[in-house]
Amino acid sequence: MAEASREAGRAALRWWRRWPGWIGYVAAAWSLVYGLLGLYWALGGAGFPFGENDPGAALSVFRRAQAETGGPVIAALGIAGAVAAVAMVRTGRRGILRVMLLGFAWGAAATLALVIPDYRVLVAVAYTPIVLIGAPFGWPPGVSILDVFPWPVVNQFLCIAGGLLWAATATAYGRRSRGACESCGRGDAGAGWTTPDSAARWGRWATYVAVIIPVIYAVTRWAWALGFPLGISEEFLREGQEVGLWWAGAALATLAVGGAVLTLGLVQRWGEVFPPWIPFLGGKRVPIWLAVVSASLVVVLVTTSGLMFLRLALTGRLGAILGEGVLSAENWAALAPELLWPLWGGALGAATLAYYYRRRGKCEHCGRL
Repeated sequence: MAEASREAGRAALRWWRRWPGWIGYVAAAWSLVYGLLGLYWALGGAGFPFGENDPGAALSVFRRAQAETGGPVIAALGIAGAVAAVAMVRTGRRGILRVMLLGFAWGAAATLALVIPDYRVLVAVAYTPIVLIGAPFGWPPGVSILDVFPWPVVNQFLCIAGGLLWAATATAYGRRSRGACESCGRGDAGAGWTTPDSAARWGRWATYVAVIIPVIYAVTRWAWALGFPLGISEEFLREGQEVGLWWAGAALATLAVGGAVLTLGLVQRWGEVFPPWIPFLGGKRVPIWLAVVSASLVVVLVTTSGLMFLRLALTGRLGAILGEGVLSAENWAALAPELLWPLWGGALGAATLAYYYRRRGKCEHCGRL
């Protein structure tokens, strides 16, 4: 039994390491299924997750979308995406076709993972442990896990998954079509900035930026919870105190600082080897995928949230949603930290990439260092 289990584990690992060969088919399947959903919505089916059917549509870039017009567009793009993804798996040609396929793939990845979602996905992830831990004590009052994950928000998670599939598909195809190793991306002429020594230098600066920004956010929220009107008016502070808003903000700030501490692991020894005090794992090497995958998910969440705040601020719609008084000069801290979140996401993404370059070692497929 034990030997069979180990063999199954090795087979799964071998399958996973061959991801460049099958990831395009998974992206094609996702696109086809979502395209069929678009067709279903276009024909009058229930559950269209945008616009008129989304209670939080004011936050969405597709706040005015309707099933009658949005459904056919989703169907067409989904079917086109399925065809494009299969073509990317089965061809490695250069020229205009390569440019078109890569443009479509990266455009789909950015739209699905960064444009469609808004900060509700970050709120859902952040509030899940709060709701689960507080449920036995009736806190937050009147809030259940189902309230955290309504269908429009679940749909945003599905779109993020599709965006990540398309990003992986574009990466594999881009590597193969330029003659590089599909697994690691290294070619005959190595890029100097991807070497471990180089990545350690620029990755350290990216990591520090990715740590400082969430700490700035946390300081303001902790101050409000403790009764200090840091960057906000006394009146606004009292309004939040009356409804317990600042304690919820402090909980989110604590999670942000926890993430900042974990981010430091990207440049610290304990980010490569588990500290000895951790049961069962102490002294063992940290799997690269564990740090890269978790950090990449945070990159998507904070970037989408920051882009939403930035978009609403630039279009003048944020005041209508939050209230003009909240955006007054005396309440600058209510929004300023969030406008830095796209920089946070970009810095964390760069730090994660540097961590990967620094630790990946010799490629098992091409043998390059």
